[in-house]
Amino acid sequence: MNKKERLVATLSGGKTDRPPVICPGGMMNMVVTELMKKYDIHWPDAHYDGEQMAGLAKAVVEEGLFDNYGVPFCMSVEAESMGAEADMGCDSCEPHIKKCPMKSVDDLAALRPMNFNEGRAKAVIDAVKLLKNDEIPVVGNVPGPVSIATSLMDPSRFYVALKRSPEAAHRLLTFVTEQAGRFALEQVRAGADIITIADPSGTGEILGPAYFKEYMVKYLNMMIGMIRTDRNVPVIVHICGQMNMVFDELKEVNASAFSFDAVVSLKAAKEHIGKPMMGNISTYAIELSSPSRVRSMAKTSALLGSDIIAPACGLGLASPLENIRGIMEGIEDAEAARPQGE
Repeated sequence: MNKKERLVATLSGGKTDRPPVICPGGMMNMVVTELMKKYDIHWPDAHYDGEQMAGLAKAVVEEGLFDNYGVPFCMSVEAESMGAEADMGCDSCEPHIKKCPMKSVDDLAALRPMNFNEGRAKAVIDAVKLLKNDEIPVVGNVPGPVSIATSLMDPSRFYVALKRSPEAAHRLLTFVTEQAGRFALEQVRAGADIITIADPSGTGEILGPAYFKEYMVKYLNMMIGMIRTDRNVPVIVHICGQMNMVFDELKEVNASAFSFDAVVSLKAAKEHIGKPMMGNISTYAIELSSPSRVRSMAKTSALLGSDIIAPACGLGLASPLENIRGIMEGIEDAEAARPQGE
């Protein structure tokens, strides 16, 4: 079975020869500084050019690091397109929002609709078209609604507005969900096989069960519905932080699979939610420990039943290629350790 067949089968609950090993892109970027230097394709140029963006995504698979292509390499494309100002970083620093356009949750006039025919949004669509193929899954990416909103206005003011100005908060979240949902749909139409929605700012720790249901469940499902306008494309949802308190609410999210960071027990999450789980090799360990340690962690994750093996929250840019390869090597060790026929 090829890489695409393996990942699609896993997301639909089917049997595979081994767990897929992926790093989807977006917030969970899979490109590191060592890779850029080796292939002489660099940031920030690759953020603006679809051909260079596709070249870096292909390099990840050529190096045997992961089973997928994934673009873009950050989660600032959408907010910048809607009116925020971005610092584009360098080989050792990801792009990030440095100036928000909104002064308050009522300031919708400060925003503009995304334009997929210009700038970095166009580069992402161009890259997806270049990456489209029959054997390696192309994962498109968008941030979740709360993370986009907290890139468009001061996060502390936004969280207060969820309680004090719910009507305005819903108007803002409706707008950003429609924009990001359309962008994700354009990625699907360009050739993306799977979409990942990453919403690190929408954690259950911050929102609590009631607000998580009112804001996250509602708008994640709205976005997923838009993504599936043409066909029932698989959608992975990643949320950071401790999520135990909102496991029941997550059952209502129409995702194909969930991804959490290293503080969450994937076994417990799967038992409660009943969907495939992706993760969650410590991002810090991949960057700062040894190849043998990463290999051991990946083997353990696979033997404990993780459906899709992945870094918990993407990769630190200083992560050595040798350490990242340890993930795939650990999966090979796990498969060798399984009893025959299991």
